Amino acid sequence: MKLAPRMIQSMEILQLPIMALQERIEQELEENVVLVDGSAGSQAESSDTEREVEMERAREEATSTLDQKELVVDSEHNNEADFERLLNMAEEWPEDNVTSATRSSANYVDDLSERRHDAVSNVAAAPQSLQDYLLEQFHFFNVEPEIREFGEFLIHNLDPNGRLQGTLPEIVQVYGKAISHDEAVAALELIQKLDPPGVGARDLRECLLLQLTDNTPYRDVLATLISSHLDDLSQNRLPVIQRKTGYSLETIKAALEELKQLDPFPGRAFESRPVQTVTPDVILEQQDDGKYVVRLEDEHTPQLRISRRYREMLRNGADAQTMEYIKKKIDSAKWLIESIEQRHNTLKRVAQAIVDFQTDFLDRGAEFITPLKMQQIADVVGVHVTTVSRAVDDKWIQTPRGLFPLKRFFGGGTKTSEGEDVAWENIRLKLREVVDNEDKDHPYSDDALVDELAKHGFNLARRTVTKYRKAMGIPSSRQRRQY
Repeated sequence: MKLAPRMIQSMEILQLPIMALQERIEQELEENVVLVDGSAGSQAESSDTEREVEMERAREEATSTLDQKELVVDSEHNNEADFERLLNMAEEWPEDNVTSATRSSANYVDDLSERRHDAVSNVAAAPQSLQDYLLEQFHFFNVEPEIREFGEFLIHNLDPNGRLQGTLPEIVQVYGKAISHDEAVAALELIQKLDPPGVGARDLRECLLLQLTDNTPYRDVLATLISSHLDDLSQNRLPVIQRKTGYSLETIKAALEELKQLDPFPGRAFESRPVQTVTPDVILEQQDDGKYVVRLEDEHTPQLRISRRYREMLRNGADAQTMEYIKKKIDSAKWLIESIEQRHNTLKRVAQAIVDFQTDFLDRGAEFITPLKMQQIADVVGVHVTTVSRAVDDKWIQTPRGLFPLKRFFGGGTKTSEGEDVAWENIRLKLREVVDNEDKDHPYSDDALVDELAKHGFNLARRTVTKYRKAMGIPSSRQRRQY
């Protein structure tokens, strides 16, 4: 089936989170001359002079649009019938007919201007990059111009972790200028003396070794462990290290604690990652009787209506080109307003249905979440499952238990030994609890985890337990063992 453009627009509007919706509305207000913000339009329409200016602008835009052949008249409808429909629509959309999806915001324009001004005024200065920080230090060295220039080149070729991107011979080849191997090594050694410790390393071992100082506890033991036994450490094979090195288990464990203080990624502290702010689309409120009721967070969304000026122009008549231009703009505005209204109603109904299913989660906590599929919500609301998917996509809900994405409330499950439905989230929580409380001298194997979960009513296959253990970042039993 081929979707109509208006249906596509409705689906796009439904999928937008609140901040994106506000941006879309502001864009439409700028592009469609017949759309006005209900909170700011009355003053704009009070001047007869401004009315004439707007009418002249509409005529000019209509003529220009027609000359460029950008305006296509629908040949399947009679123009006279279209104008009659628009005149009737003007009666159906009076001046004070605004989207019920929005709340009154009398000072919206002023608030928006102030928010933009505050945003510009409070923009933080760009943080110092790793390369800038290293170059400042590197320039204090008194070295030959060739070494200085190649050292700067090396600094600019460090990855975000602070390590070289390739071997030194490869970088020399890319450098392209004449420089000896000894000069290249001298430049690299200078960089490896800079702060933070560990920068300029060619691999993990070198990065960790560069961070050892004469004052580092168990320095010699750490040097041995890092140089020859990193793989054994990652697999928790402490007895193997004991046998090969002759160190006692107590010494190895003490050195391992010191190793954890080293930074394998010294450059990451300079990464600039913008903080993503989340604005909830839905606010959940609990009434006196304990029932949860949703409301949409849309108080800053402009109220849209169709301009009185252009409705009067349709009533009073104008030249054919202007009339056709206004007809198209009013039709577009009407569909936008209806799409926003539809988004409001659909999102509210979907969110309320989700909340009704997950009351136990809201009352008692995450371990009481109910297995829920989007098809169940679609059946309750009476829409297609894809509509539910679009409605919850990238939407957040503020609850008494915190801020959650709406998708957080969906998930499959299984049945307990008693035949009760249980969400996968509950299984993950129970798996974490079992692992946390195990005897670390004799941790559970995956087979033993299957048996332990079965004691709590969760009958799962071994491969399922292994999959969830890995997905949760829980090491294997050998890696969890404490010596």
